[in-house]
Amino acid sequence: MTQRASHPFGEQTPEASGSTGHPGPAMIDAGAELDPVHPVKLPAPAVDPRGLTAAEVAERIARGEVNDVPVRSSRSVREIVRANVFTRFNLIIGVLWLIMLFVAPIQDSLFGFVIIANTGIGIVQEWRAKKTLDSLAVIGEAKPTVRRDGVAAEISTSEIVLGDLVELGPGDKAVVDGTVAEADSLEIDESLLTGEADPVLKRPGDPVMSGSFVVAGGGAFTATKVGREAYAAQLAEEASRFTLVQSELRTGISTILKYVTWMMVPTAIGLVISQLVVNDNNLKGSIARTVGGIVPMIPEGLVLLTSVAFAIGVVRLGRKQCLVQELPAIEGLARVDVVCLDKTGTLTEGGMDVTEVRTLGGADDAYIGDVLGALGSSDPRPNASLQAIVDAYPDGEKWLCTQTLPFSSARKYSGAAFDEGGGRESSWLLGAPDVLLPEQDPALTEIEQLNEQGLRVLLLARAQGALDGPDIAAGAVPSALVVLEQRLRPDAAATLAYFDDQRVATKVISGDNAVSVGAVAGKLGLPGAEHTLDARRLPTDPDEMATAMEENAVFGRVTPQQKRDMVAALQSRGHTVAMTGDGVNDVLALKDADIGVSMGSGSEATRAVAQIVLLNNSFATLPSVVAEGRRVIGNITRVATLFLTKTVYSVLLAVLVVCTQVDYPFLPRHLTLLSTLTIGIPAFFLALAPNKERAHPHFVRRVMRYAIPSGVIAAVATFATYLIARNHYSGPGALDAETSAATLTLFLVSMWVLAIIARPYTWWRIALVAAMGLAFLIVLVVPWLQDFFALKLVGTTMPWAAVGIAVVASAGLEYAWRLVGRRFPV
Repeated sequence: MTQRASHPFGEQTPEASGSTGHPGPAMIDAGAELDPVHPVKLPAPAVDPRGLTAAEVAERIARGEVNDVPVRSSRSVREIVRANVFTRFNLIIGVLWLIMLFVAPIQDSLFGFVIIANTGIGIVQEWRAKKTLDSLAVIGEAKPTVRRDGVAAEISTSEIVLGDLVELGPGDKAVVDGTVAEADSLEIDESLLTGEADPVLKRPGDPVMSGSFVVAGGGAFTATKVGREAYAAQLAEEASRFTLVQSELRTGISTILKYVTWMMVPTAIGLVISQLVVNDNNLKGSIARTVGGIVPMIPEGLVLLTSVAFAIGVVRLGRKQCLVQELPAIEGLARVDVVCLDKTGTLTEGGMDVTEVRTLGGADDAYIGDVLGALGSSDPRPNASLQAIVDAYPDGEKWLCTQTLPFSSARKYSGAAFDEGGGRESSWLLGAPDVLLPEQDPALTEIEQLNEQGLRVLLLARAQGALDGPDIAAGAVPSALVVLEQRLRPDAAATLAYFDDQRVATKVISGDNAVSVGAVAGKLGLPGAEHTLDARRLPTDPDEMATAMEENAVFGRVTPQQKRDMVAALQSRGHTVAMTGDGVNDVLALKDADIGVSMGSGSEATRAVAQIVLLNNSFATLPSVVAEGRRVIGNITRVATLFLTKTVYSVLLAVLVVCTQVDYPFLPRHLTLLSTLTIGIPAFFLALAPNKERAHPHFVRRVMRYAIPSGVIAAVATFATYLIARNHYSGPGALDAETSAATLTLFLVSMWVLAIIARPYTWWRIALVAAMGLAFLIVLVVPWLQDFFALKLVGTTMPWAAVGIAVVASAGLEYAWRLVGRRFPV
């Protein structure tokens, strides 16, 4: 628990209240009319501003009135085991394995042990991913501020009890349901829950729903519903699952498996009838060869490798302090072709420095310093700009603050009214010069020159009326320009260069002046940084907005609603959009983007809606996420082609056997050996290898356009060898010799498919293919392995014929792959 000094609007004595400019709760009439601009923390009736006492907290814990919502977590160990063990294909293979254990030697049951090993690997890798996710989730967990015994302290969400007084500030998320107890121009956005776009001004007594977040002002609310009774608790539980749903990769594999199942069932039935009824074989031998035909139809390792690839991706990214809250985000970011960045906190660090204050209209320097100091002390939760002013003018408690207008991303300015003493009163606004000044004001020329240097400029203006006036900015008298220097992130330039190299368009979207943002982006080498656009001139028509978005790279004076519209406009042109940000003004756009990326130091609301949270606050981690996603997608596409080539040739071989009324050419041991050497082991290494290839859509088409011709060629070549061998061999050992010749052809053709998929070659890929070939050669020449796998080449004529057929088939593979690449581009 992290304690801090009592909240500025917490319990105060009248004397303290007078010195700080904020009335204490004891002085406020709870039934008084609420000022819509500055209610200065009006407590709701019957609420102790000190919060609960330690005894009251203990009493509520004993009664079970605790916020026992599920923490953000991956699947439980039980769920991981169940998901990996109880699958459709494991059931089929498990039944076949039990049958083989009774009717055939152990060699023909090896496929069952392979499935056990694969399932174990899947469980272990997902368990590792679970541990990584759980540990990172604890780091990234929101820590609401709760007032107890008059002391504000950050506690875990699960420690909140019924009746707790929870403080709120800009960017904070309501983690439980409650009733407003104190409000200081408290504006809450409930759009994630209700769909209502406009923030709601909250008064004491108004309800607060968990899942909503503060966009302006501050306050506190009393928790009235905790745990699973809270409005958004079930949504939070569902959103926190470790899942692969809504992933094109996962959906594509499910589609493929569905069609495979449909093909497999009638083919398997035909094979069973063919081997048991038509041929006059012994029962055990028929069952063995039937199972040998069914097992290789099942691409059992494909789902496993996909899960393992994602799980290892989570572990790798976790080491870089990157929390993947939704697993498909790894894949999604690899498909992104437009990244929208919020300048503050992404290209620049959070802090700023006041480099200069230029007075206007003959204003007195010392007086302006007093105004800035008073403005700084008027806000208990200053943003980065105001914090820089607080640091520059720390002595700001000379005047009494009588009214405040908190900063809002929609307004682009904040304000405060002061009693300066001696009967003098004044109201001031601080914010965007091009919002507070008319378009032709001569001061804008000077401001433009500063913006071109990448400096941020705020205008201090004296308001002519009360802050709750309808258009307080109109007629404000400019008094000074506050020039702020932003701190550039040292790693931002390299990250922008990476995205440019990967042909990912980068759009900088900011609430600041467009020219100033463009200058900052230009310093970091952003391509097209000179193409800036003020969002106030952005077309409202979605198609015209999309065109403007594609033609420009830097956008300034963007409102939160415009950020959403910009994301939607880009998506309407077929772009996959990632949005990064850390402020409350980014929340809605993050929610709408294909991938939302938040900084770990960002607001609670921002972290809650983002799929990826960079806990180290380093924008430079993004390339690692992109690279991890591309590795997963590119490699799974490669290995899926291997697995489905086996499925295609297995189904086609079974069909040919049924049609020609011959013995199935293989026992389970033969195809277990071939699957292990040409698919299983190579696929594991290929799935985890680096891969920088840009992700492409249409996963199913990309895989099947190569797997189908490859499988057909392999099946035809193998069956041709088998038929020739049946005519060549005769006698008691003929079937074993025929099987060995067919196995040789199928292995060589499968190896050529592997050799094609392994391209472009590197030393380790060449070594991988060579090692698999060497392993098969060892099986052919070592006597006990020959006996174990029932593989023995008889004579020289048929083995060389098998090799010759494989060479012709390999040439056909090369031609087919090139033809498919030209005729059926994705």
